[in-house]
Amino acid sequence: MKYNKLGNTELDVSVICLGTMTFGEQNTEAEAHEQLDYALDNGVNFIDTAELYAVPSSKKNNGLTEKYIGTWLKNRADRDKIVVGTKITGPSPNLTYIRPELNFSKEQINTAVEGSLKRLQTDYIDLYQLHWPERQVNFFGKRGYKHSPNDAWEDNFHSILETMQSLIKAGKIRHFGISNETPWGLMRFVQLAEKHGLPRCVSIQNPYSLLNRTFEVGLAETAIREQAGLLAYSPMAFGLLSGKYHKKQDNEASRLNRFKVMARYNGDNSYKATEGYLKIAEKYGLSLAQMALQFINTRPFITSNIIGATTMAQLKENIASVDVDLSKDILKEIEAVHELIPNPAP
Repeated sequence: MKYNKLGNTELDVSVICLGTMTFGEQNTEAEAHEQLDYALDNGVNFIDTAELYAVPSSKKNNGLTEKYIGTWLKNRADRDKIVVGTKITGPSPNLTYIRPELNFSKEQINTAVEGSLKRLQTDYIDLYQLHWPERQVNFFGKRGYKHSPNDAWEDNFHSILETMQSLIKAGKIRHFGISNETPWGLMRFVQLAEKHGLPRCVSIQNPYSLLNRTFEVGLAETAIREQAGLLAYSPMAFGLLSGKYHKKQDNEASRLNRFKVMARYNGDNSYKATEGYLKIAEKYGLSLAQMALQFINTRPFITSNIIGATTMAQLKENIASVDVDLSKDILKEIEAVHELIPNPAP
């Protein structure tokens, strides 16, 4: 396994992070624990979750992911060797079963933290993240930003940072990060932290894959220069980049088949681009999954690559991506497909 520093901290995190949003929906508690054991045994020290999970989220499965991790974490003697990241849910009219008020006020952040600590059965959270912005902005599949003069949001970044500082002083969280953010949002947090001596944002968790490289446009430079590296989510595009849909190896339980409402990676151009990447992998005798993941692993703005799996075979293949070598010829051919069909799944 390879490791990177988490932002400007002294924490070393594995370049492969175990994503857990299938725990409680597609994976049982026993399966979750098996994945966690295997990941830890193979050098993965970073676990990512959220109060929102499992996904797709429902009143029935809400909080189960953190609970499954909690029953695994409980009484572990090596808790200090494990980096646990979780997130507070952003505003959404469809998720009020999580909390009636979904915002980033001091009260709601504290309530959310206490809930996560209880479910995770731990005394502290290593990385506490805002799952998505409160303001109206382009995330979750939106290509461009369209400004809304009717957006009721008022800039509360300073208040958020003060709340994070109080949680750090109380020992409940160690570091602060953001997710589904823009270059403006990241820079705003960084500048306010520097100006007022508040906790710096140490990471940004955004989508990044062969089918969505929009992070490179503005955020890559910001992440590098401000030491707030990317925690890449959906690196496998919900399994499309495994190649199984093209090779007719999918089934009813496969994510894109089971959850039709989650259509971010279902577009025709996503399938066409994946076909091009599959041909490259097959030409060089590589697993498409491992080629797709290792491409991400080697990006200079990456802190960690959040992989998720529903089976142990998938998990083993994904973690082993760190040992794959991508030659200059492979990278050149990947770029050729990207130039032809850029970012089909933003």
